[in-house]
Amino acid sequence: MGIEVLSSFDGCRMEVHLRQPFSFCVACTANACALGAVKSPKTGVELYRIIGTCTYNNENLETNMARLIGKRSFRLLAIAALLCSTSVCAQIKVGVVVSATGPAASLGIPEKNTIPLLPKEIGGKTVEYIVLDDATDSTTAVKNMRKLIAEDKVDVVVGSTTTPNSLAMIDVAAETETPMISMSASASIIEPMDAKRHWVFKTPQNDSQMATAITGNMNLTGVKTVAFIGFSDAYGEGWYREFSKLLDLRKLRLVATERFSRSDTSVTGQVLKILAANPDAVLIAGSGTPAALPQKTLKERGYKGRIYQTHGVANNDFLRVCGKDCEGTMLPAGPLLVAEQLPAASAVKKSALRYKTAYEAAYGAGSISTFGGHAWDAGQLLANAIPQALKTAQPGTREFRSALRDALENTKDLAVSQGIVNTTPKDHLGFDQRSRVMVQVSNGKWKLVGDAD
Repeated sequence: MGIEVLSSFDGCRMEVHLRQPFSFCVACTANACALGAVKSPKTGVELYRIIGTCTYNNENLETNMARLIGKRSFRLLAIAALLCSTSVCAQIKVGVVVSATGPAASLGIPEKNTIPLLPKEIGGKTVEYIVLDDATDSTTAVKNMRKLIAEDKVDVVVGSTTTPNSLAMIDVAAETETPMISMSASASIIEPMDAKRHWVFKTPQNDSQMATAITGNMNLTGVKTVAFIGFSDAYGEGWYREFSKLLDLRKLRLVATERFSRSDTSVTGQVLKILAANPDAVLIAGSGTPAALPQKTLKERGYKGRIYQTHGVANNDFLRVCGKDCEGTMLPAGPLLVAEQLPAASAVKKSALRYKTAYEAAYGAGSISTFGGHAWDAGQLLANAIPQALKTAQPGTREFRSALRDALENTKDLAVSQGIVNTTPKDHLGFDQRSRVMVQVSNGKWKLVGDAD
């Protein structure tokens, strides 16, 4: 009888392949089963397998295994099992949900591309990233998150790309007590703080922060009247809510409000209503390439006023789709978008360039995207928090997830690609004014205008 012992990638799981058939199933003690598995009694991690068919179905597991593979081999496996039932072999699992296909693909693809650049080892533990695509669908996002937690036993979930998907995932995070780091912009993902959002963090700047920057620039440039057109989903609604709060303070008058879907192919009707109101400026509250549609239609219909976009369009795919119709567009963005243009004294320049260099080394010059930066920053948050959590508990346990949540909530002065993070029990983003700059599209490129007001 031949015996083969294999060690898996995490150093914990071992398989024993027996060249002599037997009929004892280790897993269920039934005859004719093809597979038997032995798991650590402490962590539930699968330690080794018996594969074959048997004759020893009336004796206990230890007797059968010793008889089948020999006492010496069995002792070696027992030692391995003992080691793997302790913290020596504990592995950190990170679930990732992104919108790599569907309307938000231009956002989700750079996020997905960033995951291979994240740390493979943190605090002396190996890290496995399990990435699933939700196709920009909130139902799929929830299914993916449940699968990652129930089947893959992840310790934390990063995702999703869009606001509607992230909002849908919050209930699962709270129900399973699993930390979640969203890569979506809406402040409603983490505000108001309550028992469910207790488990949720995010890496992009809030729409409320960026709305303040936009209205401040409108004041500086003499805008008095403004029209709003945004997505007909949680992203557009969040932007309308935050923008509306600032109108009186900034002495701006809203003269038209319209909505459109991410999948729409025409917004002519909405644009005609906006043109009839003759606003000084138009704010388009969309993200990714779909946000180019209203802008192109406004230009085609001869609009001459100022056009503002949100930080949801801060990638080169938007510039490509919008083309010459983007020229002159103003938007607030994370400093990563113009990292090389930041002044030397910027507290964010070094950390932003670190990610830019890593990403472009992997995917080519000019491929950088602020959306990939949101995934990178989630990785930096975990690299900072996991060593703290390991002081309390080991991966794969409820105690570790709780300790990791606590560590994420106490992040201090962490420089990431989009700003400096200081989280608190009431603020699960932790950004200040250093996380935003005003940018203009000039000659088809992003140009730093200055700090956002």
